[in-house]
Amino acid sequence: MMNQQISRPAYRIVMLVLLAVLFLAINMFSNVAFRSARIDLTQNNLYTLSAGTAEVVSKIEEPVTLRFFYSEKLATDYGRIRTYASRVRDTLEEIRAESNGKVRLEVIEPEPFSEQEDLAMSLGLKGAPTQGGDIIYFGLVGTNSVDGLQSIPFFTDEREPYLEYDIARMIQNLSEPTKPVLGIVTNLPLDTGTGGLMSAMRGESLPFMIYNELQDRFDIEFLEQKFQAVPEKVNVLMIVHPKPLDKPTLYAIDQFVMRGGHVLAFVDPHSEVSLTAGPNGNPIRGYTEMSDLEPLLKSWGVGYDPSKIVGDRKLAQRVRTGLDARRQESDYVIWLAVPRDNVDRNDIVTADVSRLNLGTAGYFTHDKDATTVFTPLVTSSEDSQLYDVEDVKKGPRPDDLLRDFKPTPEAYVIAARVSGPVKSAFSGPPSQEPAAGEDDASPGKPKAGLAPYIAASESDANIILFADSDIFDDRFWVRTESYLGERVAQPIADNAVFIMSAIDNLMGSNELISLRARAKSDRPFVVVDELQRGAERRFLAEQQALEKRISETEQNLTELQTKGVATGASEDEATEIRTFRADLLESRKKLRDVQRDLRRDVEGLGARLRFVNIALVPLVLAILALAAAFVRYRRRKARVEKRA
Repeated sequence: MMNQQISRPAYRIVMLVLLAVLFLAINMFSNVAFRSARIDLTQNNLYTLSAGTAEVVSKIEEPVTLRFFYSEKLATDYGRIRTYASRVRDTLEEIRAESNGKVRLEVIEPEPFSEQEDLAMSLGLKGAPTQGGDIIYFGLVGTNSVDGLQSIPFFTDEREPYLEYDIARMIQNLSEPTKPVLGIVTNLPLDTGTGGLMSAMRGESLPFMIYNELQDRFDIEFLEQKFQAVPEKVNVLMIVHPKPLDKPTLYAIDQFVMRGGHVLAFVDPHSEVSLTAGPNGNPIRGYTEMSDLEPLLKSWGVGYDPSKIVGDRKLAQRVRTGLDARRQESDYVIWLAVPRDNVDRNDIVTADVSRLNLGTAGYFTHDKDATTVFTPLVTSSEDSQLYDVEDVKKGPRPDDLLRDFKPTPEAYVIAARVSGPVKSAFSGPPSQEPAAGEDDASPGKPKAGLAPYIAASESDANIILFADSDIFDDRFWVRTESYLGERVAQPIADNAVFIMSAIDNLMGSNELISLRARAKSDRPFVVVDELQRGAERRFLAEQQALEKRISETEQNLTELQTKGVATGASEDEATEIRTFRADLLESRKKLRDVQRDLRRDVEGLGARLRFVNIALVPLVLAILALAAAFVRYRRRKARVEKRA
């Protein structure tokens, strides 16, 4: 009996020791065997290496070296940086493991006044000063075998959703010493900003943010508005809101397509970005409000009316008007916030697009007799109508557009892919008029040096069209701020995602497309917005009726008062005046009630949503937990009773 009493505690101690040893052994084994194994439960799979990155890494021919500079000791007191740095390091480790030795990774801690710090500074990295005066480095430098260099000066919070894309793009640029050539024909100041070259040189104007993206990925070749042929080195021709093009230039674009060249074109019935004020406060001279590509569009089987603008009540952007102290924002039906449901989910260019912000966009149609395939990529909702450009130029107020809104109903195609065989828009090379001092040129004589005329495409065309140029405008899709002397972009829409994906697709490089929009900075409350819009529509209808009644009452009251002053008001007229005054006061009271009800509806909606998010969900979980505990208790009690 004594031996049993003594051995039982000893047995327990031995078992505890064995369990502790087993626990440590399992942990040590798992750290070695499952070092890279993780479960990613985030909505956008932020911590899972994508197939696109794997494809980029698999195509590396020459080794790429990545140097991750991170001041780990100095970042001890900065939890946000430590967490982000851990994700950066994990991503780099996964890329290194996926590369089969083609990607070399070095993790460097640049301590103060060390050679590593000097190296970081020489490579262009930006350090963030701490309260103690030290400098925290948190950046990445990539190099290749031919002394090519790419860097991320500092990993900012704004770019965290695009971490994998930024790293994969760096690797792809380093693995391709020769960048693909993007030809650009445009009347927009993409490279200088709205102030032009001189303003950019003085620091008064900056390039469009999308231009920085393009410049980093491609070798850009700007083509003048008048050219005779597209250079052979151009892989993709991007046409962005051009001036009216002459026949030789249109012919050059036509023949580029006939020879298998790919085109990305943006036309616009009313370009908002062209009207952006310059340094002096006035719109920049020389920019056109409207653009077209007739007769090319017709030869591609596409219809386009540059006199019409698409308005959409369901997709309207919310804008600040300041016209009503009680309601600071209104729906602006000619500025569109196109959601995920209105883009083609099956096309690789738009598969990862969740939102596009557009301004005064046009639309395309497909010729029923066309030989091409017309695939809509971006469409309006069926709560749409068309506006005349001339009416929009008058600057109607958002509420005026809403009150007069009459849906067609029809969904309009704002962007489309055109593919298949196409015929030339020309019967031959355009005639060349004699230039000054030239005697040998004559009308009807083709310009010397032009390539032979091609009447039909040698292969299926691949053209992407977009009926808006404001997709490039910074104010529509990005917020910028300065960080450590650098402009940092925080996207609020996927405008750049679409543009870059379209170019990559036409270039024949689809690897990066799936990476660009894995997480979004702006996640709109669709249900909230729709309920608010419904409330405002009711408000506007009632307000319009009441304002009309108030105006008529005031007019009648003024006429009666004027008449009374002139002739002396009779008893009946005095009674009528009192009635009108009472009616006026009552109408104004109703108008205030309508405005108050609108505000109360919106606030009530917000309160209900807060309750659902803060109280209801935890309450439901608590009830489920109690129910589960009660079920277990009943089962346990039943087992005990059964044994008894």
